[in-house]
Parts: sequence; structure tokens; C-alpha cells
Amino acid sequence: MTAAYEEIPFSELLHRPAATTSRLDAVRALRLRRRDAGDLALMRVDQLEQDTTVVDFTSRLLSGLVRTGNVAALRAALPEALPWVTFLPDEDVDELLGELVNVARGAVALDNLAPIALLLTQWRHTAEVHADPALYAALTREPDGDLGPVPRPGAPE
Repeated sequence: MTAAYEEIPFSELLHRPAATTSRLDAVRALRLRRRDAGDLALMRVDQLEQDTTVVDFTSRLLSGLVRTGNVAALRAALPEALPWVTFLPDEDVDELLGELVNVARGAVALDNLAPIALLLTQWRHTAEVHADPALYAALTREPDGDLGPVPRPGAPE
């Protein structure tokens, strides 16, 4: 099995493109470090397509499990995939699963996995709040804490 990625300076790609890209024979991707900007990733198109296929399959599998009433199996497996979920209240776990299925399906349809990563980050932060009683108390204390549901933008109040 090949390594996930190798880090190299971006300038190495510029100075030795053939030698640099040949490294993709040994790794899935190259992480190109840049000094004044975010890092880039270089990978073969077939690898990108394989990754997209796996995410598409996974989102469809999750959707099918939820649709056929196998939510209990998903709930039982979720702490293995996301250990921090143990800090979420039960109703939040149900909400997370529903959002995860919908966002994953939409993200795959758009060929953009960023919404899935954002959703998981947001829920992880929610779990962090629930894991810290002092933080939870500070954030839910009235009037500075949770003021209830926020109406959708543009919706009549």
C-alpha cells in the first residue's frame, strides 16, 4: 500500500516537474508547501475519481441505511468513526446523522466535499461545548447565552 502523501516544497515542482510528478508512483498525493499561501495537493486524476467514488458510495449507503430504518446500526457505529459524538445528547446525534446524510449526498452531487468537512467540524465544536460543563453553562446562560432558534434569513418573524 502506498503512503497517503508526501510533503515537498512547491519550488521542487517548478524546478523538477518530471521528477516530482514521478513520486506519485509511490504516494497517493503530493502536498506542495508554499511560503506565502495555503498548501496545494497534487494527485492523479484516477486517484481523485476513486476517492470520489468511495465518498459517493458511502453517502448512498448512509442514506439507504437511514431510509430503510437502520438508524440504530448507524448510531451504534458512529462513536467508532467520530469518538467525540459520545458527548452529544441523543437528540443531537439523531440530528447529526440526518444532516450528515443530506449534506454528503449534496456534496457528492456538487463534486465538493468541503460541506461535509464543515458539518463535521461544526458538530465537533458542539460536542466540545457539551463536554465542558463550565463552557456549556456560560453559553446557555440567559440573556447572554442561547436565545433560542434563529429564524431563517428572509423569513417573516
